[in-house]
Amino acid sequence: MERLEKEQDEFDPKREQERENARILRRGVRNGVVGTLAVLSIGLFFLCTLTGKKIEFRNNYGNDREILNDEVKGKIKELDAFVSAYYYDESDIKELQDGICQGMIAGLGDRYSVYYNKEDYQQMLVSTTGEYYGIGAGLQQDKDTMVVTISKVYDGTPSQEAGLLVDDVVLSVDGTEGTSMEVTDLVTLIRGEEGTTVHLAVYRPSTGENLEFDVERKNITLPSVAHEMLSDRIGYILIESFERNTGKQFAEAYRDLQSQGVRALIIDLRYNGGGLVDSVVEILDDILPEGLLVYVKDKAGNRKDYTSSGDTQIDLPIAVLINQDSASASEIFAGAIKDYEYGTLIGTKTFGKGIVQNIFPLEDGDAVKLTTAKYFTPKGNYIHGVGIEPDIEIAYEYLNPDGEKYEKQYDNQLQKAIEVLQGK
Repeated sequence: MERLEKEQDEFDPKREQERENARILRRGVRNGVVGTLAVLSIGLFFLCTLTGKKIEFRNNYGNDREILNDEVKGKIKELDAFVSAYYYDESDIKELQDGICQGMIAGLGDRYSVYYNKEDYQQMLVSTTGEYYGIGAGLQQDKDTMVVTISKVYDGTPSQEAGLLVDDVVLSVDGTEGTSMEVTDLVTLIRGEEGTTVHLAVYRPSTGENLEFDVERKNITLPSVAHEMLSDRIGYILIESFERNTGKQFAEAYRDLQSQGVRALIIDLRYNGGGLVDSVVEILDDILPEGLLVYVKDKAGNRKDYTSSGDTQIDLPIAVLINQDSASASEIFAGAIKDYEYGTLIGTKTFGKGIVQNIFPLEDGDAVKLTTAKYFTPKGNYIHGVGIEPDIEIAYEYLNPDGEKYEKQYDNQLQKAIEVLQGK
């Protein structure tokens, strides 16, 4: 992911070549292979499982603390009185109540823990399917500045029809600032009922313009896996994100490569922000021999293991492409491959997200996403804030800077992977 400065007027023209290289990589890796990949569920910088577990609430939430004590209740009433008496405009009681709940979760100081009202929760759920009503644009977010940019505009989608472009900076979505939340939560604002519109304000670096678009939401169904056979019978599989159907799509892609006589395999996880733990485990189960794939531990020390059955495995030379935006579930994948010494990791150090979120539905239809556990690679490595180092470190460079169209022979990381596999 290219770095963007925090304020609009701080875009550094000296970084134009670096940004162009990143743009070429995104266009090529995401568009040059198939051109129809998972959308708006990419950049999932969280590893998430859905739970319907009921919690039996005991006195003071089962511990000695009481958040809503008389002092806090009194302060809320006092604040409400000031708002009612002096706030210059009308206020919505439901939004204020949602704000109280949001503020409590925000008080954890954890960017990955989020409160959802009923509408936001229902919209968020579609990110696990790859099917939704949206606009057909991929988003990515700088983890430091929180700046959100458009990384992909898919052909024939509302975003293309409206005139949105790759590298447009999303300033706001229906009035909500793009830097005010995680990209996965911003996505829920973009999605909505079919036929409705979403208002986007964007900054276009190429022209220096601030632009506004009203984009109609339509039914979007895009795969999260693309594949093709390269020269010398080296198969190439790009995994865009780990969604509900990604395991099935991976299996279908590999079967097709097998039918073509594949003798080695490249799996591309660059810019894969993560997704569902069950999805990445399903794919690793197809690849690795019997054994531990990943395990998680909660604050009480309870451990849950995810394992491979060993019923199937891929007995071919494997190279895995990673970069600084390979996160969460992608790091589970890379960590298992590395610990089993089952393939060669090529690229740059991964994002470094080793924590797990669970989503807890509330009785009124709202929900809360909480960071509940840490995850560890098969050898017990905790990679949060650290990332996973590649076996062969090589920064991305597009070796044909005069070419606008992405061509694989100029992708130095991909070519390195081919070179490594040809030697095996």
